[in-house]
Amino acid sequence: MVPASVAELADAADLEFADPKGSSAFDSLPGHTKAEARASQIGEIAAMTDSSIARITGMFGVVCVLLSWAQFPLWVIGGAPPFYDREALARHLYDIRTTAFIRILMDQGIYVSMMIFAAGFRHLVRRARPESDWLGLLALVSAAVWLAVTLAADGLMGGAVLATLQGTSDVSAALPLVFGTLLIYNGSIAFAITGLFMAAAGWATLDSGVLPRWTGWIAWISAVLCALAIPAMFTGPADASGFYNPGGWGPAIIANFPPLIWFLVVGVVLIRQSRSMN
Repeated sequence: MVPASVAELADAADLEFADPKGSSAFDSLPGHTKAEARASQIGEIAAMTDSSIARITGMFGVVCVLLSWAQFPLWVIGGAPPFYDREALARHLYDIRTTAFIRILMDQGIYVSMMIFAAGFRHLVRRARPESDWLGLLALVSAAVWLAVTLAADGLMGGAVLATLQGTSDVSAALPLVFGTLLIYNGSIAFAITGLFMAAAGWATLDSGVLPRWTGWIAWISAVLCALAIPAMFTGPADASGFYNPGGWGPAIIANFPPLIWFLVVGVVLIRQSRSMN
């Protein structure tokens, strides 16, 4: 079934090439009736639309990964003091204030890229198999929730930095903001929503055939690893040097890098598919 937007494009093309006597460009195609020629033209327009959307989706998926990787060095600059040393933490936030604001700004580029990717992915799933549209919609909605909670985390982190800009004599507000950021941005809350998105994307891939099946399994593995990272919030005080705790580096790695690999792989696959669609 051709989407209404495509049919409208075909109608516009028919009107554009119509002559004053009522005939159109479709009548001039040899060996075809007007209806057959028009159906062929509609198919070509739909293919062009899907090709463009696949290419745009893939490009923004790759952009999302590149921005995330470019951001990584900014997280290791200056190290990190113990989370429970309020004065040291406040001094650290003051020292990295410019770096923190750059990270927040880069996050906005990641979020915009991810929303475009998720919208394009939903469209391609629906085109590949209309019965799988609810899975594409689930992936789109979960991506929106994922980005909403991380936007809140960016706000908390920005607030923590702003609280230190007039000195560190009163830093009582910074610590709760930092811990809130920890859970929402790169902790159990973020891992739960990330896992939902990866599971929905993997299911949509396997159910619709929009992408190679092995990409769906990468998504499922990513979802499982995200689920394994969620209980870290129950494992004691936050310690950036520890492996598995609310602030540990273990959950951050196992719940972040596999989804990034999926975004990169799917982005490249979609760009290549868009060329074959043409």
